[in-house]
Amino acid sequence: MSPGPSLAVVLRHTISNGRAHGIATAVSHAAGVALWALLTVWGLALLVVEWPLVYQLLTYAGAAYLMWMGIKALRSNGAGPMHIEPLIAPLGEAARDGLMVSLLNPKLAFFFIALFSQFVSAELVLADKLVMTGTAAIIDAGWYIIVALALSHSTVLEKLQSKSAIIDKISGVILLGLALRVVTL
Repeated sequence: MSPGPSLAVVLRHTISNGRAHGIATAVSHAAGVALWALLTVWGLALLVVEWPLVYQLLTYAGAAYLMWMGIKALRSNGAGPMHIEPLIAPLGEAARDGLMVSLLNPKLAFFFIALFSQFVSAELVLADKLVMTGTAAIIDAGWYIIVALALSHSTVLEKLQSKSAIIDKISGVILLGLALRVVTL
């Protein structure tokens, strides 16, 4: 939820080209997130069975990453005003940008390692993996669609920007809680 490249891409297409472009960007971003989530779940499940020590080390590394993100968010003073250059683009370009910003973000793999490590076991079946992947994609798409819908009204953007420090603090607490949960399981 914190401002970053994904939010910037959704905002740019929403503000420059309208609601449909923002939604296309959001949905394609979620497809990239789903791919990272699926690859992570499959890889973690394999590690649980084949190399439990490597799995445990990755789990702790993922928890450390969540802690780092949480501390960084807690120390944030907010993003401040966003300056978005208008860009007239076809709908397909908005979708491509959404997909690429998620696919080219290897931090998503670390995030999913940290998040999913508490749920992956040797008994995980395909349906469980698909539920985990689908949940990640639905949450991602839902958030960015809400952003696109809300920000197609200009007054909302200003209010969101003014509350970015609070949003970062809340995100930081949630991330630290997740990290604590990972290391205590």
